[in-house]
Amino acid sequence: MKREKITFGAGCFWGIEESFRKLDGVLKTTVGYSGGNFENPTYKDVCSGKTGHVEVVQIEYDPNIINFKELLDKFWKIHDPTTLNRQGIDRGDQYRSIIFYHNVDQKKKAIESKRKLEESNKFINSIVTEISLICSFYPAEEYHQKYIKKKNSISSIY
Repeated sequence: MKREKITFGAGCFWGIEESFRKLDGVLKTTVGYSGGNFENPTYKDVCSGKTGHVEVVQIEYDPNIINFKELLDKFWKIHDPTTLNRQGIDRGDQYRSIIFYHNVDQKKKAIESKRKLEESNKFINSIVTEISLICSFYPAEEYHQKYIKKKNSISSIY
């Protein structure tokens, strides 16, 4: 089985993970922090706004089952890529819209996808999504992993 990775930031990582976790071909999701200037940040560190990290989900997928374009399409649909450092009620640069690519092919496809979306005039405002090479990834604390799935499992008991 072939495995590839991509890392997306699109607001609070709980909802992003849940959106991708359920897709056929997604083998693993891990929420964490990327893009900052501080080693081994905690959730508290990232929320301080001083580390430069983004809340992200790193996705391992089988490109024979789900291709990168399908993942990009999902990414664009699950958040507003025109809001700077904000998604819904979450505010701060840790919630910015960003694609952390893992190889040159992903970079090209992400840039092309963003260009096509901009040209489609789907949004009134400009797309502010950053596209950057993944430089570091720090998994978030265990209680953040699959948070929505865990929460729903607990509530279904009652």
